[in-house]
Amino acid sequence: MKVLIIGLGSIAKKHIVALRKLVSPLELYALRSIKPSNEMEGVHNLYSLSDAPANIDFIMICNPTVNHYETIKECIPFKCPLFIEKPVLKSLEGSNVLLASLEKNNIKSYVAFSLRFHPVIKFLKIAIKGKTPIEASVYCGSYLPDWRPNTDYTKSYSASESRGGGVHLDVIHELDYVYWLFGKPDNVNSVKLKISDLQITSKDYANYTFIYERFVANISLNYFRKKPKRIIEIVFKDEIWTANLLKCEVTNEQGEVLFSNPDYNVLDTYENQLQYFINHIESKNDYENNVAESLNVLTYCLK
Repeated sequence: MKVLIIGLGSIAKKHIVALRKLVSPLELYALRSIKPSNEMEGVHNLYSLSDAPANIDFIMICNPTVNHYETIKECIPFKCPLFIEKPVLKSLEGSNVLLASLEKNNIKSYVAFSLRFHPVIKFLKIAIKGKTPIEASVYCGSYLPDWRPNTDYTKSYSASESRGGGVHLDVIHELDYVYWLFGKPDNVNSVKLKISDLQITSKDYANYTFIYERFVANISLNYFRKKPKRIIEIVFKDEIWTANLLKCEVTNEQGEVLFSNPDYNVLDTYENQLQYFINHIESKNDYENNVAESLNVLTYCLK
């Protein structure tokens, strides 16, 4: 299998680890923006799309979000499936034109929201069927300087609003899985602020309210919590569930464990996601989370 990767940062390297577990033989090509670039074992550096080999099986778009729009356009002539790292775009400007071009050229697309493959989220997707939630409180707080060890966080794209950074875009996972678990909201309200002393120009706090007919989901995101926390609390009529994504367990208000996976490894979500993507390359059906669906989530994110 031949795979072209555009952008060879930390997230792309995680995908490469997963790919090498799943695919053999595997030829990897990476489009680099700086010449010369550091070599990565088993990856062929390219400096122009025109140098890419024929018959690429799929393309992974892992460069900064601000570049996604032009990159997707440039990849359409390859006529192969696109695996696009989240978020799909930095803004909605021109998104309808881009979507129409993908559809006209029959380009299959998938936007990578790996938390859909998290064991807790998969458990909730099945377990809440037939139940009636009244309220959900979603919280994801972490400390941006700790995200990428041995790098200066102030120089990361996350720190730069102009490059597509901001906690609302970086942690759009939470908006996506709320949408996936509970469906399209009737209305969305949001607040996005820069409130900490982090040396960044992007937003470090975001709060969303997804409003449904008889249900409300509140989502709180930040870059400045030094002790990471990632939980979902769901209030039903007769019980309350707390889902802890870091501990990979779900409990009720009595402390009873409804689900637990102590062997969970975050890299498993990347592997399972790629397995899903590869399995559907030859399918006539499009991916569940294609560009069109992901644009719905981006619309809520940018409100």
